[in-house]
Amino acid sequence: MKAFVTGGTGFIGSHLVDLLLADEATEEVRCLVRGREKWLEGKPYQRITGDLMDREALDAGLEGVDTVFHVAGMVKAPSQDELNEANVSATELLIRRAEAAGVRKMVILSSLAAVGPSNGHPHREEAEMKPVSMYGRSKMLMEQMIHDLELPDLSITIIRPPAVYGPREDQIYTWFRMFNNRISAIVGDGKKPEISLVYVSDLVRAIRLAAEHRQPGVNTCFITGPEIYNWEQIRKITSHILGKQALPLYVRPGLVRKLGGFVESAASLIGVYPVLNRDKANELALEWTCSGERAAEELGFRPTVSLEEGLSRTLHWYQQHDWL
Repeated sequence: MKAFVTGGTGFIGSHLVDLLLADEATEEVRCLVRGREKWLEGKPYQRITGDLMDREALDAGLEGVDTVFHVAGMVKAPSQDELNEANVSATELLIRRAEAAGVRKMVILSSLAAVGPSNGHPHREEAEMKPVSMYGRSKMLMEQMIHDLELPDLSITIIRPPAVYGPREDQIYTWFRMFNNRISAIVGDGKKPEISLVYVSDLVRAIRLAAEHRQPGVNTCFITGPEIYNWEQIRKITSHILGKQALPLYVRPGLVRKLGGFVESAASLIGVYPVLNRDKANELALEWTCSGERAAEELGFRPTVSLEEGLSRTLHWYQQHDWL
């Protein structure tokens, strides 16, 4: 396999590149890199310098390639237009250039956020899409755009993970950093809302399996962990691994929403768009669960990393790299 990867310098993308480079079936890995190599530094991949709107860079990366893994995307921005440009327009350009280059397989990363909160029942792929954030709306529009394209010879698998955790992750990490400082902030009562999670090595293994699904057309799969969790479970396991207790701070969902609005407004005064913003606060207050049954049936994927094992690997990595 000759692969072209976007987003390879990021959290999920770098783990995918590691998996591909270790795969005997991989002949070559090319990665689109805009600036610093980050987690790719020193690894035997071919660098394609440019971004997702650079047609020359895309064409160079796609020439002679049989599989494209599109992992790049924008997670947060102050406007819907910016997210749509990064997640919809850039994806459409990549697909059209890939089709013109003769690529026959693409795996594209979407998100559970495209579908919206689950409200007591884990989402399946046929669920109506009702995103509640600008990021989720951009991913919904991306998926709709993909389905609207008429590319009969191209096989596309859309992967929808829930929250992803593991070494190199720096968003959920802020919760673990707070815990390390003995504060365990939990939205709700700890048991509700529930949450689906997937460990990064399971996710990239599913992405690799999806590359073997070559049926023309568009197929969509949720990729999730072995169970549905709650934050009380996460708190207890984290406490055991770190060998310390943290003060549980239970926060009402309404207060989280107000805090997100306050932080975003305050940060805008200095020209910053914060990690905790109105959209993120709204998402934190809701339930996010999904079913992995279709992935098991169609891709042969089953998660192998338990929450205990995944958190242990993650927290020990943070400690080894002085993040905690």
